[in-house]
Amino acid sequence: EVQVVESGGGLVQSGGSLRLSCVASGWNFDDYALGWVRQAPGKEREGISCISSSLDIEYYSAAVKGRFTISSDSAKRTVYLQMNDLKPDDTGIYNCVAALDCSWVQSLYGIDYWGRGTQVIVPG
Repeated sequence: EVQVVESGGGLVQSGGSLRLSCVASGWNFDDYALGWVRQAPGKEREGISCISSSLDIEYYSAAVKGRFTISSDSAKRTVYLQMNDLKPDDTGIYNCVAALDCSWVQSLYGIDYWGRGTQVIVPG
């Protein structure tokens, strides 16, 4: 069974940090790009980060670039999202996703698998 399972969300004060983890199972880990989609309250989902299966492409949306870092550990079948300098606008549900490449980040089309999500809350 193909699965992506997120963890690491929580409540953090503005300016703080969190690290999200996503464990993937059910396929050859190196065959898929992994990334993160978030949905803030009352807003549409947005692709915020992706790392290609070959690890040579990393994508960050303008909203998180310079504050968030994506990384991958194929031995642990895990992708991480280190989130620093968190702001109230970062509040939302963060879903780990898997796709053949990172072309989905603008449109969200082409995502093959979604995790259930983990919630991040940064009080204003």
